[in-house]
This record gives sequence, C-alpha cells and structure tokens, in this order.
Amino acid sequence: MILTKAQYDEIAQCLVSVPPTRQSLRKLKQRFPSQSQATLLSIFSQEYQKHIKRTHGKHHTLEAIENYYQRYLNGVVKNGAAPVLLELANEVEYAPSLMARIILERFLQEHDETPPSKSVINSMLRDPSQIPDGVLANQVYQCIVNDCCYGPLVDCIKHAIGHEHEVLLRDLLLEKNLSFLDEDQLRAKGYDKTPDFILQVPVAVEGHIIHWIESKASFGDECSHHAYLHDQFWSYWNRLRLIEKEPVLPYKASYIRGF
Repeated sequence: MILTKAQYDEIAQCLVSVPPTRQSLRKLKQRFPSQSQATLLSIFSQEYQKHIKRTHGKHHTLEAIENYYQRYLNGVVKNGAAPVLLELANEVEYAPSLMARIILERFLQEHDETPPSKSVINSMLRDPSQIPDGVLANQVYQCIVNDCCYGPLVDCIKHAIGHEHEVLLRDLLLEKNLSFLDEDQLRAKGYDKTPDFILQVPVAVEGHIIHWIESKASFGDECSHHAYLHDQFWSYWNRLRLIEKEPVLPYKASYIRGF
C-alpha cells in the first residue's frame, strides 16, 4: 500500500500521544478507516520503536531499575494475580516485554548472586515456565502476550510475515517467467550478504533497470529507507556490480513493502 507523505505525517502525528496498546490501535483504525490494519500496525510499531530508542537509557539507570523492582514486589504482595508488571510498563511508557526483561534480570541477579547470561534471559522470555518463581513467570507471560511491538512473540510474527512475502515474491517471479537466483543459491556460490533475489536477466520497470530485489514486509517510512540503504542496499550495489561474468550495469535497489 502506498501512502502520500501528508497521509503518513498525519498518522505519525496522531501517534505522538498514543500509548502502545491494542486499544490504541483500534482507535487508530477508527480515525483512519481507509487504511488497512496491517499498514497502521506497521506504522504504529515503527513510531513506537523510535520512541523506545529515544527513552531507553532512562529506564536502565540503577535508580530506575531498583524503583521498578520494588514497585513490582510491592504490587505482587498485594495481588499476585493482577497485571502488575504490565500496568507498570504502561504507566512509565515502556514496552511490556522490555520491562519484563528488566525485572527478570534483577530477580535472577538477586537470587543467583551473579548476572544472568543473555541466553538464559532470552530462553525464559520465550518460555516463561522456565522462570523459577511462578508469580513472576505469570507476570512476564502477561507482558509478552500483550506487547504488540517487542518480545519473542512479535519476533516470531515478524519472521513469519517476512517469509510469507518472500514466498509471494518468488511465486510472482515464477508467474512472470523471470529467471532468478535466491538467497540460498547465492550463498552456495559463496556470497555471504545477498538480497532476496537476483534476476539473471535484468528487467525494465518504469524506465529503470532492475537487477535485484529485496523484500521488506514493513512500512517504508523515510527513516527506514535511509537505514536500509546504509545497512544493506549500498553493500548489495557495491558487491553485486562486481560479480564476475555478470554484465556490469548500474544496479538499482527495488524492494517490495506491502501487506
């Protein structure tokens, strides 16, 4: 789906004061009924992640961590079944999954007397039943399933959507009888960093010669365009234009963002 810059700015401005909850997403859909749920969710997620990156530091000071941990302990003493951790995260405008990580790390450090490894933390966040404290396990679980922007559940969904769009793109290329090499084939040839598909015979699209395609199943705002150019596309361009026995032509990044 393609939005005008003005439409995007209007949605982004509306998100400035909106908390990261499913209720907010429903309100956003009511405000912009012509936009798909997937488009709004993608914009919502990207704008919220920008907010989290800007405010990340203040939630990880020793003072903040101790304050959150004591508030968590006091809350579960009063009512261990209440969504104490989730409500705390929403109150301080921090991602529930990231708040769960802070409290889990603090809990393990107190009980094990050594800093827990990242792999142990990640494993417990993926499967809260591994957490040795049942109350905390339930609190972490509530945070994970109610976080629409961060956490292992969101990571799985993003991975599945990305794979789905790569399959759709492959089917489209086959339907158009275009000859191509995919990532697996390129890695077998020794390339460690590749786009999703390289066209063995370039095609012309709207006056541009397209040599390769990178699929991104997310909303393409200006910030993400610049990030992808820096992190991926320029390296593709520099590497792929030097492929031996391939025509040295100007490569153009053509990537699909859709829902």
